[in-house]
Amino acid sequence: MNGSNTRRGIRAAAGVLAAGTVVVSVGTGTAAAAPGGAACTGGAPQPRVCAQPGDLIDVTLGELHPTQAVLGFDQVFYKLGRYGSGRDEAAGDVNKRFDDWCETNGQGEAASAGPAATLADPASFSCTVPLGEETPESIAPMKTAVVGPGGKLFLTDGHHTLTSFLEGPDGSTRLPIRLRVTDNLSSLSTDAFWQRMAAERKVWLKDEDGRPLDVAQLPDRLGISHFRDDPYRSLVYFTRDIGYEVPDGATEFLEFSWGTWLRERYDTGAYDLTAPGPYLDLVKGASKAMAALPPDAVVDGRTAAQLGRIAEWNGGKKETGGEFGKLSRPITDAKPGKIAEALEYKARVLPVPTCTTTVTGARNGPLTVTGGVTCADGAELRGPVTVRAGASLVLTGSTLRGPLRADRAAALHVCGSRLDGPVSVDRSTGPVRIGGPGCTANTVTGPLSLTGNTGGVLLSANEVDGPVACAANVPAPVTDGRENEVRGPRAGQCAAV
Repeated sequence: MNGSNTRRGIRAAAGVLAAGTVVVSVGTGTAAAAPGGAACTGGAPQPRVCAQPGDLIDVTLGELHPTQAVLGFDQVFYKLGRYGSGRDEAAGDVNKRFDDWCETNGQGEAASAGPAATLADPASFSCTVPLGEETPESIAPMKTAVVGPGGKLFLTDGHHTLTSFLEGPDGSTRLPIRLRVTDNLSSLSTDAFWQRMAAERKVWLKDEDGRPLDVAQLPDRLGISHFRDDPYRSLVYFTRDIGYEVPDGATEFLEFSWGTWLRERYDTGAYDLTAPGPYLDLVKGASKAMAALPPDAVVDGRTAAQLGRIAEWNGGKKETGGEFGKLSRPITDAKPGKIAEALEYKARVLPVPTCTTTVTGARNGPLTVTGGVTCADGAELRGPVTVRAGASLVLTGSTLRGPLRADRAAALHVCGSRLDGPVSVDRSTGPVRIGGPGCTANTVTGPLSLTGNTGGVLLSANEVDGPVACAANVPAPVTDGRENEVRGPRAGQCAAV
């Protein structure tokens, strides 16, 4: 969540229902007509520019544009750890991802979800509130979006939840969900749109260190690889209901405001955030500092009371009880704490080598990596890319229009990127990661060949429009539980990936 809360949402939803607004089906057209014009009459589906405040619209994750550049990765890792652990099912419960999806869709909780259920097919599970029977209470937790110029959808709440859906066991850019429209600003120019969004605090233009960003630096789509990690955003999430609680009338990006305050008082780099003990120490110190504030203390331009500062730390309970007690449970507990779940998943994320050269923006012509670690971050590469022996390449949120050839590379990481051309990776001595935990899946157009790699090959959840052939890799390629979508023949060690 960015800071919206259930009670505020209930009031908004109640007003929507009282006004007679109905759930609508809005298509993906980008007609230029203003809302209420000729393009907005007649039957459904209608262009996005027709959506009105309060409308509940069907979307796919791939359509959404973020309004922040950072996430608390550990918050996402907690959800992903829970979604993929199987602990809920072992306890006779429905997996949490179905509960989260139903809540986000305005349909309460999951009622049933069998072994074959998948978020990709909402007909494969059921929610406690049927479609068409939504209430103010069920609509309140829904995530929100603003319709911008050209009918584009800008997500204003739910970046963590929807990113978790995308990166989860059955996630993809085609995964369906509903959002509640808060504003239709499609008639504005791009400049006027962003001025309005900033004036109404519906965009967070700061990086992971609290430094200002330009709108052009926002990611253009969801996926953890398109965001930066802000450890203070995760810290605030774990202090929820211990040092603060989401208040009535909360503003957007409330947690980021708390994070700004904590950044000035705590150095997360002084704590080992891969170990439960130090992490819990940090949460305890931070949450106690939050609860100790006077109600009228100023926190990032608002009072501590306005941001939900809790009256008594941990609800007045001892450390072994209350929400802090729940948070502290180890991974071996029948109901592990959120930090334990997050760290178990985090341990599966392969480390990325430190960049010695960084490429951004458009680049025309061949790129040959002869040594060190070349990182292409949000780049558009037009031409062949070659990685020589002992060199490493990291492609993140980039587009490559041309072939990629790596022979005896030290490492290759490809996350959240599109590769238009054949990909051949042979005899790498270090890790080859194409998708996987902490690495958004990729799209490959053309043949993909992986041969003789000895540092481990992770090939997970990617879309490959072409043949995939793998041979003589030691160990054999793995998917980490998320098979690839391959539109072409599979051969050798990749016959089942």
